[in-house]
This record gives sequence, structure tokens and C-alpha cells, in this order.
Amino acid sequence: MDDVIRGLFKLLLRAVLLMMGLVFLASLAVAAVLVGALWLVRALWARLTGRPVQPLAFTLIRRAQWARFYRPGSAARADDAEVIDVPSRQVSPAPEPPGRLDH
Repeated sequence: MDDVIRGLFKLLLRAVLLMMGLVFLASLAVAAVLVGALWLVRALWARLTGRPVQPLAFTLIRRAQWARFYRPGSAARADDAEVIDVPSRQVSPAPEPPGRLDH
């Protein structure tokens, strides 16, 4: 009897996993069809208005990304006239504080 229940459980688990996979695949297909339909509508609108049809592409311009976060001249910079030259000196370590148990 245990073998029958175990076999039914395995079959049910496989069926549920198969259905989950099919639902995921169907959702990906629907998303791809929607993106394609939106692009076709966009291309049709461009044709109707006389504009060139732009490809559906995601471009990455690294120079523009870099320029967004780093703008030359925006960082605080010190002029050479503001720099003070200080002679270096040796710093001795601080004396050890007495321990808790030392009296």
C-alpha cells in the first residue's frame, strides 16, 4: 500500500512541476509576443508619420554612464596655492594604560 501512495505522490509531484513549467513557458511566450506587438505598433506609427523605423535595441554607452557619475571639475579640488607644506616629525606611541587588575 505504501508503494502505491508513494507512486501516486511522485506522479502528482511530476504533474504539478510539469504544469508549473508550462505556465512559466506560456508567460514567457506571452511576454515575447507583447514586446513584439508593441514594437510592430511603434514601427507602424513611425512609417505612418514618415519617421525612420528605429530598431528595438538596448545600447550601453559606457562613456555616458561614466559621465553621469563623474563630472570633471565638479569635485572639490585644492589649488596649489592652498597647499601647506609641513615638515614631518616622528610620533612616539602612546603609553599603555594600566590594566584593570593593576593597582
